[in-house]
Amino acid sequence: MLLEFPMYLVGIAGGSGSGKTTFTKKILRHVGDHKVAILHQDSYYLPSPPAHLKIHGEPNFDHPEAFDWHLLRDHLTRIRNGQKVPMPVYDYKLSRRKADVEWIGPCKVLLIEGIFTLWNQEIRDLLDLKIYLHVDADIRFIRRLHRDVRERGRTLDQIIRQYYDTVRPMYQQFLEPTQKYADITVGEETDAAADVVASHISLKEKH
Repeated sequence: MLLEFPMYLVGIAGGSGSGKTTFTKKILRHVGDHKVAILHQDSYYLPSPPAHLKIHGEPNFDHPEAFDWHLLRDHLTRIRNGQKVPMPVYDYKLSRRKADVEWIGPCKVLLIEGIFTLWNQEIRDLLDLKIYLHVDADIRFIRRLHRDVRERGRTLDQIIRQYYDTVRPMYQQFLEPTQKYADITVGEETDAAADVVASHISLKEKH
């Protein structure tokens, strides 16, 4: 049984390129409190992508089984119990975890962002507020294209191939259905939504 701590967990899900990280930072900027922490689900990719998920010989990073759910559940539970945990740091260019970690917790509010934040029932049961970012596919693809070229050293051909092989089909099969679990669905314009969510969090934080 979880111990009772004045903690508030917010899960933010959505497809790749939907703006989860940006939305999370907007909330954090509005709240402006050192007691709020961010946990990135991408940090919990398995150390090595499962071989059985490969498509055309390439790893599938958009399947739920690509994540270390055991470690993520353990860390969320420990944070909720008021503990500090060593969140892994993921290297997107090398597609593996780095040797160093980032310590997070204890905190009063934890923002958890990632494509499958709402996929696992045990994770959902830990969340106090569940948010899904619903953004059109063309906008998500363009954002992903710009990000992967600038930040992750990918070529245009690599990005397009990965989108058609894994990103798009996995979104349709596994990710999009998780929208039904959300308490709030947010569209492309996130400024006002971030302000509303931040105000909600601030009220909860005061109790």
